[in-house]
Amino acid sequence: MEPVFYVMAILGCGDGQLQCREVRVEPVRYHSAAQCQVAMAEVLPRHADLSFPTIAASCQQRGNQMARNDMHAPRG
Repeated sequence: MEPVFYVMAILGCGDGQLQCREVRVEPVRYHSAAQCQVAMAEVLPRHADLSFPTIAASCQQRGNQMARNDMHAPRG
């Protein structure tokens, strides 16, 4: 099973960041959402060639994730 990781989706948006859609996904995998968010300032300028009024980014979780059951059955 593939571990959980984060990718940065590059979004093209209309004026005022309305009607955004995913136009690219960076090939880099990040171990946490925080790492991905820190990288945004460096990555976004590389996508200035897109013809949208606004370019944004979103860190998205990918990979398989197992459900956890931390609740214990009640006794009695």
